[in-house]
Amino acid sequence: MRVIDLPEDKKDLFCLCLEDWSADAKESGPKRRQWLDRGMKHHGLRAKLALDDDGVEGGMIQYGPIEHSHVDGEGLYFIYCIHVHGYKQGRGNFRKRGMGKALLAAAEQDARALGASGMASWGIWLPFWMKASWFKKHGYRKADRQGLAVLLWKPFRDDARPPRWFPKTNKLPAPVPGKVDLTAFSSGWCLAQNLVYERAKRAAAEFGDAVVFREIDTSARSAVAEWGVADEVLLDGEVLQKGPPPSYEAIRKRIARRVARLK
Repeated sequence: MRVIDLPEDKKDLFCLCLEDWSADAKESGPKRRQWLDRGMKHHGLRAKLALDDDGVEGGMIQYGPIEHSHVDGEGLYFIYCIHVHGYKQGRGNFRKRGMGKALLAAAEQDARALGASGMASWGIWLPFWMKASWFKKHGYRKADRQGLAVLLWKPFRDDARPPRWFPKTNKLPAPVPGKVDLTAFSSGWCLAQNLVYERAKRAAAEFGDAVVFREIDTSARSAVAEWGVADEVLLDGEVLQKGPPPSYEAIRKRIARRVARLK
C-alpha cells in the first residue's frame, strides 16, 4: 500500500468518493468537483489517495487550512473527511487494511511540513462513519460538540489553540408569503449533502411558482458564521434530512404536501 497526492486524472473519481459505480455519487459529484477545484486553486486544499499493492484506489482524504473551512479556528489544518471504500460494488472492500491510518499519518506529516500548529477533524460520537472514537485512538481529543458531531484536534505545538463549532444562530431568510420555501445551505464539499441539495432543487422545480428555492453558498467561512450552519436543506424551516439522504421521491412528496396546504 502507498499514499499519493491526488493526480489530475483522478479528480473525478475522488469527487465520487471512489464510488464511480454509484448513480447517487454521479448525481452529486459535479458540485463537489467545483468545490475541489476552487479549494485546491485558491484555498490551500490538499487531497491524497491510498492505493493497494496493485495500484487500485481504496481510500482518500481531504484537508486544508481551517481558516477556509466551516469550523472556527486558526493555524490548524482541518480534515473534511477520510473515506475508505467498503462496498462490494465497484472496487470492493478495502477496510481493515490500515488505509485510514496511513492517510491520517500522511496528512498530519504534510500539515506539519506546511507549518500547521495542529490538526483538527470532526467525528460522530455514535459508531457510524467518521467515528470520533477512531480519531481518539490516534491521539485526538475533543474540542467541541454540536449534537452528534464532535470536533476533535491534535496539537503539534504548545501554542496551538483548539477549534470550535460556529454556534447555531437560527437565522433564516424571510419567508415569501403564499409560497413553499426551500432554503439550501450548501458548501459543496460533501457528496451526501450535495445529493440532498440536487434532489431538492430538482423536485422544487416541478412545482413552478408555488415553491421558492433559495441557495445560500456556505463555502466561505464568513457565511457559516453568519447563518450558523454549513450544509442543510430546510423545507419551510424544517430540516429535510434526518439520517441518510432521502430519495427524490420522498423529497417530492414532502414538498407536494406543503404545496397542497397553500390551496
